[in-house]
Amino acid sequence: MSEVTWVKSERQLQRERLRRVRAARSGTIATVSTIVFLGVLAAVVTGSPGWPRVRDTFFSAEAFAKAWPDVLDGFWTNVTIFLIAEPLILVVGLLVALVRTLRAPVFFPLRALAVAYTDVFRGVPTLLVILLVGFGVPALDLQGAPRDEVTLGVIALTLSYGAYVAEVFRAGIDSVHPSQRAAARSLGLSHGKTMRYVVLPQAWRRVVPPLLNDFVSLQKDTSLVSTIGVVEALRQAQIYASSKFNYTPYLAGALLFVLLTIPMARFTDHLAARSQRRRGQ
Repeated sequence: MSEVTWVKSERQLQRERLRRVRAARSGTIATVSTIVFLGVLAAVVTGSPGWPRVRDTFFSAEAFAKAWPDVLDGFWTNVTIFLIAEPLILVVGLLVALVRTLRAPVFFPLRALAVAYTDVFRGVPTLLVILLVGFGVPALDLQGAPRDEVTLGVIALTLSYGAYVAEVFRAGIDSVHPSQRAAARSLGLSHGKTMRYVVLPQAWRRVVPPLLNDFVSLQKDTSLVSTIGVVEALRQAQIYASSKFNYTPYLAGALLFVLLTIPMARFTDHLAARSQRRRGQ
């Protein structure tokens, strides 16, 4: 029996050529329009009367070079705080979300505590939480209580972001169709095994993009711990700016945060697009 080879029809080839032409034309138009827009914007900014003063104050190459090593050294403190706080936030958020899914009357105190935690820490600004933890915990003078500023900053960020992540996890768990739980229970699985083997794997795939968005925000908010004395990128830039009356170090700090958050943001978009393709949208 001879092998049948599939060959594209002329109409199909014509459609593919048309798509390529349209894609090339769209890319060309987008590139040209972007270049024109950026050129006009640059001309307006550099042609403004105050541009020389702004250039010397915010875009000084000399100040950038001098402040860069200290700002970069402080930025590793931001990265350290982020890497420690992120897994703690995931654990706290998942535990709170799981507690809120418990329906038995005996667990009502835990559910009430989880609801209160979520409402309070989502309502209080993160900066205020950092100030309360950073200055309040040492003031209690408790035996064994942490006093290190970085540790206190991690605790404050975990408490604040744990509430947001808990709601993300809860939304993912609730998005799993009830028939999945019913099928698992009909097979004899307990509530714990149903959550572990059936619900959570499906919920996890759905909440990864919003979780990454939260962690992009977390990376930026690590700079807030400078208010309790942590010398990180923002504080290093502030020290230099206060001594030299030049704000270029802030630009250096912003550049470091942008270089870290943009890849995370693009990865989030990739995961969201892949999730939509899987659902056939």
